[in-house]
Amino acid sequence: MKNISFKMLFSIITATVLFGSCSKDLNRLPANQVFGDSVYSTPAGFKMSLANVYGAYTFSGINGPNGASDIAGVDGGTSDFIRGLWNTQELPTDEAVCAWGDPGVPDLHKLAWTGADPILIGLYSRSLYQVALCNDFITHCNSIPTSGFSTTDITNIGYYKAEARFLRAFQYAMLMDEFGNPPFTTETTPVGVLSYPSQIGRDSLFKYVEKELLACSTTLPAPMQNEYGRADQAAAWALLARIYLNAQVYTGTPRFTDAITYSSKVINSGYSLMSVYANLFKADNNLNNPEVIMAIPYDGINTESYGGTTFLVNSACASQTPDTVRTTVNNVTTVTLNGYHMVPAAYGVPNGGWGGNRSTSALTSLFPTPDTTIDKRGLFLDSARVSSVISDVSQFSQGIPVVKFTNITSTGVAAEPSAGGTFCSTDYPLFRLGEQYLIYAEAVIRGGSGGSSATALKYLNLLRERAYGHPGIAGTDSDYPSLPTLQEILNERGRELYWECLRRSDLIRFNQFTNGTYLWPWKGGVANGTGVDGHYNLFPIPNTDLSANTKLVQNPGY
Repeated sequence: MKNISFKMLFSIITATVLFGSCSKDLNRLPANQVFGDSVYSTPAGFKMSLANVYGAYTFSGINGPNGASDIAGVDGGTSDFIRGLWNTQELPTDEAVCAWGDPGVPDLHKLAWTGADPILIGLYSRSLYQVALCNDFITHCNSIPTSGFSTTDITNIGYYKAEARFLRAFQYAMLMDEFGNPPFTTETTPVGVLSYPSQIGRDSLFKYVEKELLACSTTLPAPMQNEYGRADQAAAWALLARIYLNAQVYTGTPRFTDAITYSSKVINSGYSLMSVYANLFKADNNLNNPEVIMAIPYDGINTESYGGTTFLVNSACASQTPDTVRTTVNNVTTVTLNGYHMVPAAYGVPNGGWGGNRSTSALTSLFPTPDTTIDKRGLFLDSARVSSVISDVSQFSQGIPVVKFTNITSTGVAAEPSAGGTFCSTDYPLFRLGEQYLIYAEAVIRGGSGGSSATALKYLNLLRERAYGHPGIAGTDSDYPSLPTLQEILNERGRELYWECLRRSDLIRFNQFTNGTYLWPWKGGVANGTGVDGHYNLFPIPNTDLSANTKLVQNPGY
């Protein structure tokens, strides 16, 4: 079991303090007068309160995975942050399809969602709920009691406030990317039935997120000087680099020079690549990991949830026993397995396996022959007993099995079993060095100043040397001899970052998401893929919030 001392504070506080769920007004503050009166009276209480803010990334509710969600009217699994983010960033793209017929799931890969989609409602509500928690915490940080707090306590609370500001900026960055123009609140926004929040526009929201992150980048602890799982300056720089890379999508103005500046800050902060790519996504990835800048920690015993990496791992394998298929041709009968060799034990969840997510052939095509077997980032199961051709999305045996996230440790054994053998201890990397190398290289190729082609090439080849081994294997040179094209950068991001909640944003930045420029299996609900209307580059503001808050304006096309 992991050392989760900071996370355990969340368990302590939620055992004694109940939070109000979000109602129709998804943006109200938690109903926690007792929380404010009792917990914020001591320095330890402030840290426990901060743990609760972080805990909203890990837990869907205070009563465990089978209890009520923090978000009223939304299933606990659906309202989990990483589960919602993964569904919206991966299922609409070439990197994933899901066999489930749950409401909202089929429409994501078809790019045919509406404002009533429960998955979109879950993510939108979760993000705004976390904004509300941050606002409330920051309010209390601005009014520390006059007695019982030392100078050191006040200094530490200043760090806590900076962390809450970062977490709020992170959520607004996610909302800006996916929903464009969400309702906007801060700690100064009036709270109450008659104080529904307004929108400020995507461009203004970008400026706000940028301003907050720049402030956090000087007030957070220095890189690698905070507790594991908590934000530091490098996390703020990493998010700045990410939003600057996408700034032209958000505001119409490119900011590639700034992307170079802030990715360089991260790169020069002392991080290095994990020597084995696969170990980034295993159950002990919290140990001896020099690459991850910030992660969401999970523990299969103490942080049970049907979201996070428990969702990623279990949805990629199946608990069914192998089925057989009998095929008779010219009176000769052949019996074969029907693809269910993706057994849960191989993923470290012996009693799990939900038979949902796998990839399309478009992902493996990014690893051209012979790279599919040479590039160590291609973490796919042997497809000899499955069909890479998807004729029926609802059949889990059709598609490419992905084994990127597992509950197996780097030593090859399963993590300490959770209750029921289903929940996972694999942490989810929000930011890692590999992405920053790719941001730097793309920004240089796109014309940003302040970097160099030679440095960009070096960073790309460091990733490829890890992927291939150096020198090249079987006659394949792992190095780029010169800077690749932008299309090859997109392909490299696909090889390095697949299933890490970035693909939708990448395809939009490269203008390949909705139109017919790039097609993949079942894009637009057609077997060979088809383009869809450009308004699907943004998700809709959920109908539930539009009906509750008449100030809100829906995104065009919905």
